[in-house]
Amino acid sequence: MPVDPQLRTLDIEIPTQPEVLVKLSLLMAAEDVDLPAISGLVETDMALAAAVLKAVNSSLYGLQGRVQTVHQALTYLGMREVAAITFEMGLRAAFPPAAELEPVWTRASQRGLLMGRMGQMLGVDPWASHSAGLFEECGKAVLYRHASAHYPAMLRAAQTDAELVQLEHTAFGVSHDALGAALCESWGLAPAAVTSVRHHVQIQDGLLIPEAAQRRSICAISAIAWVLMNKPADLEEVAHAIAPQAQLDETLVLRAARRVSEQLNEAQSRGR
Repeated sequence: MPVDPQLRTLDIEIPTQPEVLVKLSLLMAAEDVDLPAISGLVETDMALAAAVLKAVNSSLYGLQGRVQTVHQALTYLGMREVAAITFEMGLRAAFPPAAELEPVWTRASQRGLLMGRMGQMLGVDPWASHSAGLFEECGKAVLYRHASAHYPAMLRAAQTDAELVQLEHTAFGVSHDALGAALCESWGLAPAAVTSVRHHVQIQDGLLIPEAAQRRSICAISAIAWVLMNKPADLEEVAHAIAPQAQLDETLVLRAARRVSEQLNEAQSRGR
């Protein structure tokens, strides 16, 4: 999909989607997903396969025993989570390594898992949910690459993403949420994921899903993931405010959020 022409006038480059992710997107969109084809595709890129296996064997998943092949990873974790890890590694590879971006990628892994698993429990497209979580902060990487000498100071200065957005608008005329949505569009992510990435800062700051936002359930799951990662004591308050706006059952949202949070905590405990 084309990048918004207004963004092109700002001379901020949106990286193109790696070819392996283009092919993976087509496989994921098929009615009957071909697991051997996904495994074979990832393994054709040795650097990507190594990065995927390293991620699979991290404490975030807490698997017992070491996974040595992509096929084994698919068996243990399932198609969606392995595909999401592949997308995460491909996204990281599109940008130069930078210590300042490591927290962004770490949060992306955790948030993607939280949102994908909550989506699955709530009957909301789990692949789009996972993708939205992975790409939520990717606009920060775009701005870092565009202005690596100045942007790290903004990341340090802002106490919240809402503050960061204001600094970005002043400096660049655009903010990371809009750039992230543009990258999602150009990489062909589901419209629901694009919507969530575009509005996530506004939603987590004010707990209001914009009227114009369609497919509001993933936006709501994004807000729940954010509170789990940043202010878990406020979970009930946020669920009470956000679930009705997406026509989600508040009780089921709380149950899913707590269960997924427990799963990740247990995985990390086993992986230590």
